[in-house]
Amino acid sequence: MKPSFKGLIRSGIIVAVIALAMTSCKSKKAATPIEQTTGAKEISVPFSSKEYYSDKENFRAKSSGNSPDQPTAKKIALQNAKSEMAGLIQTTIKKVTEQYTLQRTIGTEQEFNNKFEEMAREVTNQQLVDVKIIGERLFKETNNTYTFWVAIEANKMDILSGIDKVISNNKKIEQDYDKKKFEEIFNAEMEKLAKERGY
Repeated sequence: MKPSFKGLIRSGIIVAVIALAMTSCKSKKAATPIEQTTGAKEISVPFSSKEYYSDKENFRAKSSGNSPDQPTAKKIALQNAKSEMAGLIQTTIKKVTEQYTLQRTIGTEQEFNNKFEEMAREVTNQQLVDVKIIGERLFKETNNTYTFWVAIEANKMDILSGIDKVISNNKKIEQDYDKKKFEEIFNAEMEKLAKERGY
């Protein structure tokens, strides 16, 4: 018995659908990885997991340094990480100070802000001298140089204690300083920082 015309059409459609599906699967499997098309290679950056991000209690930073000399590579990495952390701490303190001056009645607002920025730099520099190292990784490159990765941490309470200490030596600013209010704003800013970093 010969197949009907409709049967042939139906069979043809089924075959076409199967062929199309197989072609689609092949094209997906044969997709060329970006490494093959561009020559670029994905690199895993050390200390990229959550515990190395700043949170509501700690400022954290990471960086690397490269040198033919191993101790120099570590020194460069530490300097770079400290520089990154200094920027983060000072930016946070600036935001806190700006909010604080908006919420308080202060004699000379601009002078207070300027003095606080100076103190923020002083406190930051003091804290970074004895910064806590929370991670170290050393790599030897194919060109015989060393790449050193370091992750560091500074506790927010140490920063606040440093601010209190510096302010206690400046009577003019001390009269406009409400420790409880400043810490309240500081903590709120640290909460924001933590959320930005996925905490």
